[in-house]
Amino acid sequence: ESKDQMGNVLHIPYPPKRIVSLVPSQTELLFDLGLKNEICGITTFCIHPKTETESKEKVGGTKKLNIERIHSLQPDLIIGNKEENEQERIHELQKFYPVWMSDIVNLSDAYTMIRELARVTNRPEAGIKMANEISNLFANYTPIPDRHGAVYFIWRKPYMVAAGGTFINEMLQRFGVDNVFGHINRYPEVTLEMVAENNPQFIFLSSEPYPFSEKHVEEFRKKFPSSQVMIVDGEYFSWYGSRLLHVPAYFEKLKSLCKNG
Repeated sequence: ESKDQMGNVLHIPYPPKRIVSLVPSQTELLFDLGLKNEICGITTFCIHPKTETESKEKVGGTKKLNIERIHSLQPDLIIGNKEENEQERIHELQKFYPVWMSDIVNLSDAYTMIRELARVTNRPEAGIKMANEISNLFANYTPIPDRHGAVYFIWRKPYMVAAGGTFINEMLQRFGVDNVFGHINRYPEVTLEMVAENNPQFIFLSSEPYPFSEKHVEEFRKKFPSSQVMIVDGEYFSWYGSRLLHVPAYFEKLKSLCKNG
């Protein structure tokens, strides 16, 4: 038996042969651990790696899971996440299947998830190697100096930001900026007046879940002429699986834009 990150004790057949993954970043991780043949179902948002995910059965969105379709796949392991999946549907699935739930707010949680999922799916060495590699890459990354204030927008109409207690907040810290809404929890709605009061040096508009584009950059630049406004790749700030292998290199690129801006 094994315990997930929400403290649930699970009895997982070893090794599992039919895995359904309900979280995009964890789906990418499972493919990168070499579990292509074991993965039988994924969500419509699971888009990496592209060719492999296209051919897999889709079981709805991360929030709107198609329970009937999951039953039809007869999984022996389901992998979800506390924040990305709707708890009611997870509880429903837990009546029938072992559901391994992650709960991730920092890099240490991400390393644990990578090692544990690799262990329960019979890829323990690959998981340990990957977690160590990510850890080394972050250890060798030099954050932006001076800890400037930053705001990270995830939604528009209403405006919503990633605040404290989120994995994005941890990534902002690692990048080298201070989240001006770090003292508020989760994903609050904010007004542009609240943003102005904090006078952030950087305004990051995420590419997901809301697809911010250059026209929004222009809107924000007009309202906040003294801030540097830019679109950032949401996958590098919020995906906590094998995508983390590429984050420090992305941060270097972003850092050069911040300096020159």
